[in-house]
Amino acid sequence: MKVLEGDFTVRDVRIALVATRFNAFIVDSLLEGALDTLRRHGVPDERLDVVKAPGAYELPLVVSRLAKSGRYDGIIALGCVIRGGTAHFEYVAGECAKGLGQAMMQHELPIAFGVLTTETIEQAIERAGTKAGNKGAEAALSTLEMISLLRKL
Repeated sequence: MKVLEGDFTVRDVRIALVATRFNAFIVDSLLEGALDTLRRHGVPDERLDVVKAPGAYELPLVVSRLAKSGRYDGIIALGCVIRGGTAHFEYVAGECAKGLGQAMMQHELPIAFGVLTTETIEQAIERAGTKAGNKGAEAALSTLEMISLLRKL
């Protein structure tokens, strides 16, 4: 039996991190967590590009354009959508998730979903580096593992 799985030791990777400006007080922590993780796993700054998008709704278009460029081995999408008193949350979060999934499949490129979808600001803060860890760091690890796995397939 042969088992294939990725690891975190990929070399010569180029990664784009797309972070939203909306809810920057949360997303900036996700971005720092992702960058720290990538650096700790040997990815030098000159192989990393950070792109700022207005909000989560715009992430899929920006990510798709970067994927289409062929310059990247993986992309990390970072954002934060916090539920409010209207249905706006469902539309933004749903279209963001659907669009990022479509981009990943269309371009056959690892695209990590580092977009927080929380009920409260407190939950977002917990997932951006406090009680619940840093979901940006987790997205970075997922990206490295997927790049490694795809190279083995």
